[in-house]
Amino acid sequence: MAQFVVRNLEDDVAEKLRRRAKRNERSMEDEVRHILRSAAQEGPGRGRKLGSRIAQRFRRTGLTGDLPEWRGVAARSADFDT
Repeated sequence: MAQFVVRNLEDDVAEKLRRRAKRNERSMEDEVRHILRSAAQEGPGRGRKLGSRIAQRFRRTGLTGDLPEWRGVAARSADFDT
């Protein structure tokens, strides 16, 4: 098994890790292992482009057509009086 030593970790980051570990009922070392494992995994959706991930998330909403692209169109507030 590999071992890592992390030097010069900011005190506030270490404190946040301590709190997170306590909240998750793990030791700080186990919490860091958990974070590293999660970061190293290639799960579904990782590496896919943003548009593909958005389409996947909303595929069950019933929208079947393509949405027009609004690039370059100025944003305006909604008008609820009409």
